[in-house]
Amino acid sequence: MVSALVLAFLTAGTFTPQTALAEPAESGVPAESPILGLRDLGANSTIAFYGAQGTETLTIPVPQGLVPAELTAIVEIPINLQAGMLTATQGERTISRVPLPLGDRVPVVIPLDGVSVVDNAVTLILRSYLVPLEGYCLDPTNPLRLTDSAIRYDGAEIPPATVADFLPPILRKLTIFIPAQPLYVESEAAGRLATAVVARYGKQNTEIVVSPLADGQAGPAEPSAPMERQIVIREGPEVAVALRAADGVPSLLISGPPDQLINQARLLSSDVSRLAVSSRAVVGPLKTVPQLPADMTTIRQLGQPGVNATALNPQVSIGLDQTRLGRSVQNVRVHLRGTYTPLPTTIGGSVVVAINGETIDQWPVDSAGVIDRWVDIPDGLMQRYTNLGVAINISGNTGRCGEFQPITLTIDGDSPVQTSRADPPLTAGFQSMPQALMPRIEVGLGEDAFADTRRAVSILVGLQRMSALPIDIAVMPLQQAIDSPNPALLISSGGWSDQRIELPVSADDSGELTVADADGGTDATTLTLDPEQRFGSLQTVFDGRRTLLIATSNGAPEQLDALLGWLDADPVRWTRLTGTAVLAPTGRDPVTFGAVVPQQSDTPGAGGDGLPYWWFGAGIVALVAAGAGLIWRRTRRKGAERST
Repeated sequence: MVSALVLAFLTAGTFTPQTALAEPAESGVPAESPILGLRDLGANSTIAFYGAQGTETLTIPVPQGLVPAELTAIVEIPINLQAGMLTATQGERTISRVPLPLGDRVPVVIPLDGVSVVDNAVTLILRSYLVPLEGYCLDPTNPLRLTDSAIRYDGAEIPPATVADFLPPILRKLTIFIPAQPLYVESEAAGRLATAVVARYGKQNTEIVVSPLADGQAGPAEPSAPMERQIVIREGPEVAVALRAADGVPSLLISGPPDQLINQARLLSSDVSRLAVSSRAVVGPLKTVPQLPADMTTIRQLGQPGVNATALNPQVSIGLDQTRLGRSVQNVRVHLRGTYTPLPTTIGGSVVVAINGETIDQWPVDSAGVIDRWVDIPDGLMQRYTNLGVAINISGNTGRCGEFQPITLTIDGDSPVQTSRADPPLTAGFQSMPQALMPRIEVGLGEDAFADTRRAVSILVGLQRMSALPIDIAVMPLQQAIDSPNPALLISSGGWSDQRIELPVSADDSGELTVADADGGTDATTLTLDPEQRFGSLQTVFDGRRTLLIATSNGAPEQLDALLGWLDADPVRWTRLTGTAVLAPTGRDPVTFGAVVPQQSDTPGAGGDGLPYWWFGAGIVALVAAGAGLIWRRTRRKGAERST
């Protein structure tokens, strides 16, 4: 019946009174109308609709002064499709109704005229209605897709007039200004502010830039562009968070003496900031450390209020995020509690629990339709983020086109999750980051305070993008952080000389590399480079009591900066890092050491396609491919050498 109605609607060629099918965004769109991809808004740029009737919820952030005008996308239709329709509704109102173009990758425009903006956002329900060719069925695994989705806005952003409104719903870039010779407290405030902003905007992937203030310079010389902001952090006797008057978008000044500056910097990430409805505010003491879950928690406390799915073979995914737990964990157990639609006697089925396609538990369905079972997660399958899949697999005659009544599977949010701390982490190297450094990361800076602050902020931003919880930091001199018993990020851009901490890959002045535990045992391998090669690196170490992340080079700080710039260029590169070290040799692509299997990533300077993450043999040799000589030798480290 529904298919007949949809087909009749499309054949008649009628539209709702609210809107008509619009032309593509290129025609008649003012040049100043901002167009932002859904990925820039923190959402997936591809919207998928499964089955004959699909539904997706889309939340669009809206800066003050702007209003969403239309949703544009490229349509990828499923096979065996005769006709289709897309609708956009808000509450009980139909905003637009658009027939589905049936060509190959054809653009579509969904007008959004008349949407209501609530709390700087618009929430829409998008629905698809599809009619298959006569005699065919829609493939449940081949959805209708809207790719390259974007929102065009009308209007112009209104500059903020109060501290509460300073950070907009969409923030594409934040520039943090600190003195050219910052104090440790100013560096810490910059790091805290950067991670707080990244945590707030999440998948918008806001660009964070740290810039120096010249002598006598009070603030930025030019106002920021729309959807960009500038913040000045400066130690001084005046305690305040205040807007600085400017033509266009004002900058924000955060100031105070050393014992109060950090607290003022916390204001923007606090709920108290919503009450700062003036151009100047001073905040009292604020909480510094996030409250972490206990050994026994629930999936609701881990960010999922419950999961459900309705289909012939429904499946749901439960995210076990170690960054949300705030530590590296082991011995993970999940008490699955939920329900599913009882099956008739003519249909058989089973409940299957799996991770990455590997079944870890299963049992037959029963007439009660109740799930109440403890599931143990093998330690070897735990990663930084582990998806625990639960599915109902059925067998039997389900009718033509799967006309058997679909099954609803629900896992309750109060399902307990039991964990214990893993020390050392189960997943070594970059896959243990940032959870192995939490809840507080001590940041050690070298002698070049500004350059090392910028490097530390770049790394902290990368770690924060992978974390569900805000990262807490404390900035101090490099040697103090080395001597501390706590997890730390150590910035030693010119080279590493502390013999108490053995790097996975180290270099000396003669051009010889020492590769620790190259075969997974106690042997070390040396590699002499002729001519000597320079490289920057990020390396992970567990020294027997804590996890360290060390940013260094063999006398080439500019190569460390090149490595961090490459990682910053695409946030996905941080999540894909594996192994214990990533090295950036001069004039060559970054390579990783310690990965179990080869990994693929993106290449810089070519739009982000095809950078290989090689294993030790190819990766380290790549450092010397341009060199004239190569000398290997195998050495056995003595116990006395390891103790030095």
